[in-house]
Amino acid sequence: MPVKVSVVVPVFNPGVYIEDCIESLLGQSLPPDEYEVIFVDDGSTDDTPARLDALAAADPRVTVVHQENSGWSGKPRNVGIAASRGEYVMFVDNDDHLGDEALERMYDYGVAHAADVVVGKMAGKGRAVPVELFRRNHPRATVENAPLIDSLTPHKMFRRAFLDDIGLRFPEGRRRLEDHVFVTEAYLRASNVSVLSDYVCYYHVRRDDSSNAGFQRFDPGGYFKNLREALDVVERYTEPGPLRDRLFRRWLRVEMVERMRGRRFLAMPADWRRELFEEIHQVVVERFGPGVAAGLQPTQQVVAALIIAGRYADVEAFAEWEAGIALTAVPERVAWDDGTLRVGFTAEYTSAGEPMTFAADPARTPPAGPPEDLAAALAWVGADTVARFGRATADLLLRERASGAQYFQQVEFTREELPEPGDDGRVRLVLRTAAAVDPATLAGDGLWDAHVRVKLGGWTKECRLGPAPRGDRPAPYAGVVGGHVVLPYWTAPHASLALDVDRATHRVGLGALTPDDVTVSGNRLHAPLPLHVPDAGTELPLRLTSSGTSHEVPATLSPHGSGSLLEAVLPLGELRRATWRPALGMPGSRFLTLPFALRVGAGGVRVVRAPRVSALRRLVRRARRRMGRARSGGR
Repeated sequence: MPVKVSVVVPVFNPGVYIEDCIESLLGQSLPPDEYEVIFVDDGSTDDTPARLDALAAADPRVTVVHQENSGWSGKPRNVGIAASRGEYVMFVDNDDHLGDEALERMYDYGVAHAADVVVGKMAGKGRAVPVELFRRNHPRATVENAPLIDSLTPHKMFRRAFLDDIGLRFPEGRRRLEDHVFVTEAYLRASNVSVLSDYVCYYHVRRDDSSNAGFQRFDPGGYFKNLREALDVVERYTEPGPLRDRLFRRWLRVEMVERMRGRRFLAMPADWRRELFEEIHQVVVERFGPGVAAGLQPTQQVVAALIIAGRYADVEAFAEWEAGIALTAVPERVAWDDGTLRVGFTAEYTSAGEPMTFAADPARTPPAGPPEDLAAALAWVGADTVARFGRATADLLLRERASGAQYFQQVEFTREELPEPGDDGRVRLVLRTAAAVDPATLAGDGLWDAHVRVKLGGWTKECRLGPAPRGDRPAPYAGVVGGHVVLPYWTAPHASLALDVDRATHRVGLGALTPDDVTVSGNRLHAPLPLHVPDAGTELPLRLTSSGTSHEVPATLSPHGSGSLLEAVLPLGELRRATWRPALGMPGSRFLTLPFALRVGAGGVRVVRAPRVSALRRLVRRARRRMGRARSGGR
């Protein structure tokens, strides 16, 4: 059968960090005879070559190519392309891994839309990945209608014939940004680029030892020499004008201005950041016209203007001011509503720990050049922030703690200018937001942290949703909704909102139920439970167990106050005289033991307290819970 996808993995001394990569590649949902994996060992000196040779000997999907060290990833990827037989080529780094269905989904999506390039949703584990690009699917994306230029890493699927037709290969040798050169040209020459955003295809992982190639300190002169090559590609395939300026703006914003801002800038060694500033100044003056910086956010425009003017001391002073700015998000409501979790919060920026305030009606005059001093820069940023408040946005994202997978939730928000007490006419800029969380959209079990993302003025920042007010903290029940058991809870000690999806057992609150709350009339059981269910109700199995014997009967959960009512018909004819422990079946084939027992005797059925668990069993359960928390990274 023809090979659909060739996965190319450049390898250099990954050690144990390659194991997750291998496991994910060999566990793909695409049939084994429809893809191949090509590891190109770039002169590794650890045990990896032997590990890969043994893997290739045992699995026909795997090919290993050994070569002398070339210095960087460009040549190994090119060697992999030459060895590939697939219709598409997918590039994966040796310390990253794929989602189980990544190859199948990306291939099918690419074929369905005749794509030369397929960009799969990324999740970052300690590494930054694009966010806005993956807000929705883009079956026909271009650099004009989607933020493609924000994703320049090579971790994508490329049609092999397309690469051959245009002669596209990676720059080789010891260098940086070879992926920028390759991917930019691919975007600009592709007949179609498709972005798949509804499934996490690629997990971009920061190693525990932070020895990924992208985290190493670089030589500024060599780095920006390589960056100029990416700019050359843009000039080669675009005409002067707004599109070229917009594409150039990506490098000005990400590789230059953002390195000169706030805590990131101040954390660099002083001598290195000065050297970096000088190299950036040269590139900006040499390559960018005024239209490039003009499209930046106001804070970025200030930094760009100071870079152009060569005013290093003022860049440093502005960074010190920006380092004190943070986002805060205060929860106001967390409640279930017919299977949807409604989350309300306010968000605003703070400076030095206090809410930021702005002049209510400032004069907003765009500077003709760099600001005269720091005070002038702050005045213009403040005026522009108020003037643009009508464009400010707020989002709620749920991010899975272990994998970094994240999903936007539906939100509605209002923008409020709140006057500050006093007569100076200053206001706070607050976004009041209502989000709707549909648990059915969450991909699998895990612990999902709530993150707030706000675009306001010249900043785009994220923070955890919390802390919740101690005296009035919402405490909704767990919900049985969307095929999941979802427990909203507040983390300790920071009191930030998180969702436990299909993991919670003892924490769902069933222990508050007493025998007096439960009734048995004839053969009908009724028990109010602290579980939310949608208005239509939910059908679940009820298991009755005694001395190794079990019976399962259908049960229903229907809305009852803020919780639900469990109803079931007991199989009295099959229950011998004994004490039976009921357990309620949950989505995912789990059963939660209910905190009461049914004692069947000659006089019928009585509801009694559940037998006490022995000390030994309590210790075993506690150890299991601790092991589970250790695997998930804590709560």
